[in-house]
Amino acid sequence: MTRVIMYGCNGKMGQTITRLIEEENDVEIVAGIDVCDTVKNSYPVFQNIADCDVEADVVIDFSSPVCTDALLDWCADKKVPVVECTTGLSEAQLAKIKETSEKVAVLKSANMSMGINLLEKLLKEAAGLLADAGYDIEIVEKHHKLKKDAPSGTALALGDAINEGLSEKYEYVFDRSQRSIPRPQKEIGFSAVRGGTIVGDHDVIFAGEDEVITFSHRAYSKAVFGKGAVQAAKFLCGKQPGLYDMSDVIG
Repeated sequence: MTRVIMYGCNGKMGQTITRLIEEENDVEIVAGIDVCDTVKNSYPVFQNIADCDVEADVVIDFSSPVCTDALLDWCADKKVPVVECTTGLSEAQLAKIKETSEKVAVLKSANMSMGINLLEKLLKEAAGLLADAGYDIEIVEKHHKLKKDAPSGTALALGDAINEGLSEKYEYVFDRSQRSIPRPQKEIGFSAVRGGTIVGDHDVIFAGEDEVITFSHRAYSKAVFGKGAVQAAKFLCGKQPGLYDMSDVIG
């Protein structure tokens, strides 16, 4: 049985994962961490990770960047692996994740969806061929109006996957409003749409002469991210220190 601490348990994703794990036979949530105490859970909830005295095999973090540093310190000290799903992290926090992974197993992914991680693999294969053929690359992402960071961590991860498939890295461009020049080829443009209750749409566009090739992914429910996080937690349990990602989970 994999024992999980749900960090950010009373948020939308925390509650989604709580419901998913209730249907599992080989994993259970033994404790939750959240400053909000308005939700009733079947497990004890602590407002601070430092106060948690429940033994666990792994932590799933779907909280906020302001909470990340304290969690990483706790996991490193207690030697408890962590599935890090929080987006909008600073460069310093990303460096801290890498540092923490030298002491305990850390799985970091901008998107826990199995489909997105398969898409990253496909983009690595397609990017070199299409870029060499002169195709321009654009990424359009759409999310709900409450999402704070832009572009999404997933969009950036897709851009990184493309760059891994290229012999020469392309520049990321997030705003073209202040320039008036033809589009350079060696750039990846990012566009962010925010509105309504869109769970997560990502389109990677390869625009060439007389044709356009588009790789698309649509998330219709937050459950796809929760399912991936649960699979990642099972995978990470008992792993040696190191930095893992969803590609390790899907093989």
